[in-house]
Amino acid sequence: MFLFRPSNGFLLLPALVALLIIFALDQTASAAARKPNVVVILTDDQGFAELGVTGNPVIRTPHIDRLAAGSASLANFHVMPVCSPTRAGFLTGRYSYRTGVTDTWMGRSLIDPDETTLAEMLRKGGYRTGIFGKWHLGDNYPRRAMDQGFEESLVLNGGGLAQPGDPPDPVDERGAYFNATLSHNGNWVKTKGYVSDVITDAAIEFIEKHRKKPFFVYLPFNCPHSPFQVPDEYRQHYPPQVFNPTNFPAQGHPMPAENKPDVLARVYGMVENIDDNVGRLLAKLNALKLADDTIVVFFSDNGATRHNGFNGGLRAWKGTPYQGGIHQFCFIRWPAQLKAGLEVDRISSHIDLTPTLLDFCNIPKPRRVKFDGRSLAPLLRGKAVNWPDRMLVTQWHRGDVPDRYRHFAVRSQDWKLVQPLGREEPWDGKTEFQLYDMVRDSFEMHDVAAQHPERVVELKATYDRWFDDVTGGRDFNKPQRIHVGAKQENPVLLTRQDWRGPNASWTPEGIGYWDLNIVTRARYDIQVRFDSAKADRTLTLKCAGISAQQTIKAGTEEYLFKNVRLPAGPARLEATVAVHKDQEGTTERGVKFVEISR
Repeated sequence: MFLFRPSNGFLLLPALVALLIIFALDQTASAAARKPNVVVILTDDQGFAELGVTGNPVIRTPHIDRLAAGSASLANFHVMPVCSPTRAGFLTGRYSYRTGVTDTWMGRSLIDPDETTLAEMLRKGGYRTGIFGKWHLGDNYPRRAMDQGFEESLVLNGGGLAQPGDPPDPVDERGAYFNATLSHNGNWVKTKGYVSDVITDAAIEFIEKHRKKPFFVYLPFNCPHSPFQVPDEYRQHYPPQVFNPTNFPAQGHPMPAENKPDVLARVYGMVENIDDNVGRLLAKLNALKLADDTIVVFFSDNGATRHNGFNGGLRAWKGTPYQGGIHQFCFIRWPAQLKAGLEVDRISSHIDLTPTLLDFCNIPKPRRVKFDGRSLAPLLRGKAVNWPDRMLVTQWHRGDVPDRYRHFAVRSQDWKLVQPLGREEPWDGKTEFQLYDMVRDSFEMHDVAAQHPERVVELKATYDRWFDDVTGGRDFNKPQRIHVGAKQENPVLLTRQDWRGPNASWTPEGIGYWDLNIVTRARYDIQVRFDSAKADRTLTLKCAGISAQQTIKAGTEEYLFKNVRLPAGPARLEATVAVHKDQEGTTERGVKFVEISR
């Protein structure tokens, strides 16, 4: 029997059909075996209402609006009041106190290197991993993004550009957001262009390079965070008259009559630039035919900065436990699996994203990892599931050690307990417990604690259990230490971003110290950089029981201490410059940078 005879084309048909079926089955199996790509886009200080899709009638965000329309959305999504705690919680699926991250500066944003990040888990599962933008969980080994699961990293230091984490390089005349010096896999590189464009270019290049394998791209923009630097063509889209409050919905807590039009024009321009870059990235996914099986997540790290713009009626701003500080948009697009337009109304949080993404990617959680978040996959897939109520807690305040009842909120589906006092240091211990019915009063207009004392007791007890749990396994008086002498990083650059102490600050008057772990007993060269002065000064260096002084001539900006023998173990390094004035005594200041090399 012959299945193939050239003289009779009709006999070819059964064989061709069979071959096509086999090919289709093979392709289906390959598609099923391939894990979805993951792209997480995080913005910095973008308020909930700073998108067209969330009700802003002025801002131009067509690409993000289309992304939202094609996504499932978390309508009751919450983050932390400030950025580093949100970033730590998102990447680990755990409350930030468990990770050692309590704040955004003074060494309090350093993640415990023993934490397991989403990047580490996905990389172990066969993903190529890259970060492009703001990390803000540690600039030194072993806390850099490149130490925490990202094989490719192009990041800015510290909490943002134009901050003490910047390298000691000249700043572009247009500002730090232009032609910035960034860290590429641990090495400083001078970039060309506006920073949001630069990091998006790098993310797109990474996607093109690794398009044949599953990839995880983390694109955390440092915009629209201050200092509000943006190309003029974006700022000019928003003349002062557009920020008349009558142009915005007057709901809840309406837009203040007095605002800052120039600042708002810059913020809106920065968001519009992000929108253009999101559009470029999504277009690349389409061009590479990767869009259908790429999960794209878009959210922001905290509420809007208090520039008196439109906040969608939400109460307060960044840095508070009210909704204006912690309620955020979150869009998750996965055309192959998730229904566009699905809206999940259950309360959710940034700590849910890592468990959810692992679930989508079929990557098992490491045994030793304990998540605080939960996978939202059943809700996002629209399955009818028994989803019991839960409690979510938000707490952040300045200081090294978390304090009970200080500046927090605890939330169930229907109720929210807020204690808004104690944000800054020092805290006098005063409390003011407020209760809000989030079903009837989502704008937090009416405190009903007096009418529902039983709810206050219930939510306060939940908070107590949470606080004991998340703080019980860590001594917050023991700082996260920067490693010196490890082969993975040499030299080590210390900046004011991570120095500590009661007088530490970002100002020229600040004096602080760095808590170190000297990995290797050796001789080190220690270069100290400081502001120039018109008078001679005394430079003092103290570290690990060693003290050295040097007279610094007027006009000098750096000095090198050579062959300083440092013992292995924990150490504290402090460097100060003192100017002697006959009438006023001695004026002492901290330094700008310390670079330690073996």
